[in-house]
Amino acid sequence: MAVDQVDELSRGARDERMRRWRLVLGGDEADGTGCALGGQDAAMDGALTALYGRGDKKEEGRGRDRAAGLGASAPSVARWLGDIRTYFPSSVVQVMQRDAIDRLGLSALLLEPEMLEAVDADVHLVGTLLSLNKAMPETTKETARAVVRKVVEDLEKRLATRTRATLTGALDRSARINRPRHHDIDWNRTIAANLKNYLPEYRTVVPERLIGYGRASQSVKKEVILCIDQSGSMAASVVYASVFGAVLASMRSINTRLVVFDTAVVDLTDQLDDPVDVLFGTQLGGGTDINRALAYCQSQITRPAETVVVLISDLYEGGIRNEMLKRVAAMKASGVQFVTLLALSDEGAPAYDREHAAALAALGAPAFACTPDLFPEVMAAAIEKRPLPIPDSGNPAHGKP
Repeated sequence: MAVDQVDELSRGARDERMRRWRLVLGGDEADGTGCALGGQDAAMDGALTALYGRGDKKEEGRGRDRAAGLGASAPSVARWLGDIRTYFPSSVVQVMQRDAIDRLGLSALLLEPEMLEAVDADVHLVGTLLSLNKAMPETTKETARAVVRKVVEDLEKRLATRTRATLTGALDRSARINRPRHHDIDWNRTIAANLKNYLPEYRTVVPERLIGYGRASQSVKKEVILCIDQSGSMAASVVYASVFGAVLASMRSINTRLVVFDTAVVDLTDQLDDPVDVLFGTQLGGGTDINRALAYCQSQITRPAETVVVLISDLYEGGIRNEMLKRVAAMKASGVQFVTLLALSDEGAPAYDREHAAALAALGAPAFACTPDLFPEVMAAAIEKRPLPIPDSGNPAHGKP
């Protein structure tokens, strides 16, 4: 390759690096790139500036405010939403929408039907809409429900099939029998139980005792209680838990109860056939009384040895701490499988009360954050009464199960 061609490629790579740095740094006089933008790059820069510009700088030589912002005008925000969908992939669009709501106080505009139709809906937007539910005018509520329903249906498509398959297998395995039919034999456990009967001359194990799977019938085999903290920081967890609650409720062999709480306790079990109704039955925000919520859940337990209680909370207790811990200890002593999730979302562990998390771990109820993809495995382990699949990273308070 000729020297001038190499130089041209080097200049092209350098210019591309400067262009990218210019988009990142925003064009203030100290950005040091010396790079001017035009065409689509200028439009992208304008969309970024409207959201992330500082508002106190002027572009050198142009005499205009670098950060004109979005203002409080619904038409200008709608245009901006259209722009970012044009220039950025959907994952980036959703991040920018969330930042716009947080940084620029655009929550009020989401109360307008036209705005709701313009945004790309995701779990975080649903959480925002639920927090605005009580302030939402009647003209907006149907549009909001449609937005929430679309997100919920997308989540159900993603999560339902694997959840049902995983838990059906767990229910089958939880009813092991010692005189199984041939196709129901659990060979791994059978071999492990008969290793003493190994015959070296034949290089085989003689299985004196067979261990197998009992097949789950259509009758109720397990009771599951989802106890969900509906304080404002738990918005994404409430959305995912409501979807999982509906999926579990659709399985005949699991009797599912869904309870949400702040300082009051609300049982939404009768609405589990429609997770959208569940979500609009919540009221994000307010205080927290975990002890009161667990007292209610404890009162609903009739078969402790067949019950799984899942507490989803950041553990900031506004009630009676010692009573909360005593209730967890009492439930575990009676045979209940107790699971503590600091969050049920893709974001990992939020801020949480580490003292309470450590106290629960000491009781054998380790507290950890759980992604939606991991949740079926966590529930399967709880149903089978085996150690929970706790992630190693991001969960400093999980202790040992």
